[in-house]
Amino acid sequence: MKKYYAYMLLTENNTLYCGYTDDVEKRFTAHIQGKGAKYTRANKPVKIVYQKEFENKSDAMKEEARIKKLSHSAKLTLAEQGN
Repeated sequence: MKKYYAYMLLTENNTLYCGYTDDVEKRFTAHIQGKGAKYTRANKPVKIVYQKEFENKSDAMKEEARIKKLSHSAKLTLAEQGN
């Protein structure tokens, strides 16, 4: 069964990018190569700081939307907690 993930990346200028995918490592590589989102082409990602697994795409997308509404400090707290 395919798994989906919500994830956050830390960029070199200390911003956070949030997304969802079915393969976090592959997506991270795409972001680094400039083939990910427009935001990560301009703000180079340096590491994955958060990822959470879901049974379906819908739940991963809902988590992504929830995270995007958080303040920067709340996102950092979430990253520090791991999940």
